[in-house]
Amino acid sequence: MAGSTAAERGERRRGASGPPPVRRRFGRRHLRPIIILAVALVFLGSGAFWLLYGSDLARVERVSVSGTRVLTPGEVRGAADVPLGDQLVAVDTDAIASRLREELPRIRTVDVVRSWPHGIGLNVTERTPVLVVEKGGEFIEIDGEGVRYATVSRAPKGVPRLELNTRRSGTTAASLRRFGEGRLVREAVRVTREVPAAVARATRSVKVRSYDDISLDLADGRTVAWGSGENGAAKGRALTALLKAAPDARHFDVSVPTAPASSGS
Repeated sequence: MAGSTAAERGERRRGASGPPPVRRRFGRRHLRPIIILAVALVFLGSGAFWLLYGSDLARVERVSVSGTRVLTPGEVRGAADVPLGDQLVAVDTDAIASRLREELPRIRTVDVVRSWPHGIGLNVTERTPVLVVEKGGEFIEIDGEGVRYATVSRAPKGVPRLELNTRRSGTTAASLRRFGEGRLVREAVRVTREVPAAVARATRSVKVRSYDDISLDLADGRTVAWGSGENGAAKGRALTALLKAAPDARHFDVSVPTAPASSGS
């Protein structure tokens, strides 16, 4: 009662000095490689950061251009204004793409890619004209989305002319007030996508008098009354059947595809 026995004191000493040293030795053996790995990662990270942001080993030295048809690579490079000499990793590719689309409307899409270690690639897709509008002796190109994107001095070969009757009277004026000129242009584009391929190749002009009064003039003098841009697939099938059934006709009307008609010879 007055104090611990020698056996008890021995047990306490063994309990205090036994297991902990084993755990400490185990911890020290595994802590050293962890510390070495952490230090190595720090050095590797610092080296990678320096390589990308501080060295001359990954700077922009060249700009390549692909996909152009009408535009020249020089025009694309000039509009892109890629900062030569800047660190490749720091180049703002989104800003370059936005600049190209804004300054060169002919570009429909552009993919700006880093080409390590010294290049920037500009992969361009240009718009393709499906209609042209003549104005002042020049021609405005319109693509398959109805976008007017370029003015050229000579009409592209094989592209029909769009004749938009903009006189502010009658049905045309009513259509312009209701739909707007842009919508009427898109309807004309819509028609060009639905016309049978053989007719599309022979189409000389697309005339828009109103939303539901669109017609085609063919190169051989024949005409097609198409109506609106609606039910295009059915109208295309009806026109193909009419052309076979009445090859000598001069006028075809598919504005109501369930009741197509032809006339003249």
